[in-house]
Amino acid sequence: MKLGIDFGTTRTLVACADRGNYPVVSFVDDEGDAHEHVPSVVADDGGRLRYGFDALAAARQGAQLVRSFKRALASADVTGATPVRVGTLEVPMLELLTGYLTHVREALRTRSNAPKKASADPTAAVAVPAHAHGAQRFITLEAFRAAGFDVTALLNEPSAAGFEYTHRQERTVTARRTRVVVYDLGGGTFDASLVKVDGGHHDVLATAGDNRLGGDDFDEALLALACARGGLDTAALAPPVRAALLDQCRDAKERITPQARRVSLDVSAAGGAEVVVTVEELYGACTPLVERTMAAMAPLLRGLDAGDDALTDIAGIYLVGGGSGLPLVARVLKERFGRRVHRSPYPAASTAIGLAIAADGALGFSLADRFSRCFGVFRERDGGRALTFDPIFLPDTAQPQGKAAVLVSRRYRAAHNLGHFRFVECSRVDEAGEPVGDVMPFGDVLFPFDPALRARTDLDHVPVERCQQGPDVEERYLIDPAGLVEVQIEDTATGFSRSYRLGRAAR
Repeated sequence: MKLGIDFGTTRTLVACADRGNYPVVSFVDDEGDAHEHVPSVVADDGGRLRYGFDALAAARQGAQLVRSFKRALASADVTGATPVRVGTLEVPMLELLTGYLTHVREALRTRSNAPKKASADPTAAVAVPAHAHGAQRFITLEAFRAAGFDVTALLNEPSAAGFEYTHRQERTVTARRTRVVVYDLGGGTFDASLVKVDGGHHDVLATAGDNRLGGDDFDEALLALACARGGLDTAALAPPVRAALLDQCRDAKERITPQARRVSLDVSAAGGAEVVVTVEELYGACTPLVERTMAAMAPLLRGLDAGDDALTDIAGIYLVGGGSGLPLVARVLKERFGRRVHRSPYPAASTAIGLAIAADGALGFSLADRFSRCFGVFRERDGGRALTFDPIFLPDTAQPQGKAAVLVSRRYRAAHNLGHFRFVECSRVDEAGEPVGDVMPFGDVLFPFDPALRARTDLDHVPVERCQQGPDVEERYLIDPAGLVEVQIEDTATGFSRSYRLGRAAR
């Protein structure tokens, strides 16, 4: 049995492949109630970490609960060793994710309706946000593997949801309407992808998004309104009280229907009383957030609206992700794009279902995805007096299918005894060719051009000096299907080479 696992900011959902069907797995909590998710939470229970349903149970007994810890993965400087505060504990990021995913694996075995084969032998396709940087992708993969999952594919979340759209809305894709826009508003991130569908083949043409915008921000907006109505200062709330109120806000938000007119919240735990927030007030506070998502995905559509002829080749704008369940989201998008807007009947589970389809392979779907960020290197210029940025991969570069492929190479005669490569990822480059947006270090690499330095282990203490006759050097850059970059540097005359990949030592 093959699984699709959507590790979300607020919830983790699992779907399984079952003879052409892709049901969502249900899990039983400590009180015997069934849920189609495992909560993405962790708690410090007297110095012991608890995860998921166990964490919620511990929190009811006073343990300190942490939600949305996945959001820390989007930080520019995150590594597997980055500490995450959980109550009185500081836990390395990789250890925290591994512990949580181990809990998910155990929950599949002991408290779910998954077939025994699926829970005993977990083979899975998993996903990351489309704009996840290299460290985020690497840590996610390592955590799943360390938790005992056999990961067969790592997809971008909206790309997986595109599979679910084609499976469910196949009739909307015609010879004239071949493109699908996946609008994926999750708990912590927003992603959008423009996908061209040709039979079972899905070609991601472009991606866009905001790594710091999601359903959590809608919960914060409702909390601010409730506190203002109750005369409370949100900044003064104790962390446990704030967490409990956010839980209320999240639950209340998810119960809002198109007919709802008001939301009631009990803020007595913060010294207030029951308050009522009108849905109109909430929508007023959240509309700017929805507009931010539309601005983020604007490059995919270039100003198209419901009256543009160019929209005729769009089969649908597909709303997925738990955050898109708020009726306001569909309303605002339909006002702009008209009847082509479709909301998944299972918005929170769409990615998990698409991942199960990818893991299964029975439908014959294939995917050509895109590199969603810029990768490059700062090089010395003017005799070492300045740096220039050399972009290696630009956003929307086609990723290879099946195995890593050499996509870019550089050849030159080395002019220094030691190569100091400052590799970074960024959102994009500006008109001057400089990295802008989120700039994240991939790593500083020292490569000994001088053969006399190749046995040394202290290259960081060697000064970079110009030389007259350096070796001929080739740099090769690869992207694998998971969107991870590998760098290979070689002295072409001697064959001496080293390879570098995020999180792994040189070889």
